[in-house]
Amino acid sequence: MRLNEVTYTDALPIDGYGPGFFRIGSEAIEGPLAVLPDGVTPWGGMEDIATLLGLAGKVDVLLIGTGAEVAHIPNALRKPLEDAGLGVDAMASPQACRTFNVLLGEGRRVAVALMPV
Repeated sequence: MRLNEVTYTDALPIDGYGPGFFRIGSEAIEGPLAVLPDGVTPWGGMEDIATLLGLAGKVDVLLIGTGAEVAHIPNALRKPLEDAGLGVDAMASPQACRTFNVLLGEGRRVAVALMPV
């Protein structure tokens, strides 16, 4: 068996999560956030389209973690993102964290916006 060390780009992997927080780069960050190719930023939730629209052309896929359970993304958020050319995939936040780390480890251009669990 051959093992390869995972090398991340400038984006940071998500180390963990818990009630109301995410751990990124050994720092606990409370509330909704977005992990972008150039760092971590607060996210205003499903009404905050501007933060995510800036990713057009910078990422191939945008994961949206909807909290503890999977939920539909409001059309008012999904449509502008898809119109801007962003592939959007919604899932529960724990799955979004894991998927983000896998895609990041594969060298994919990915970002994630997360609602806390």
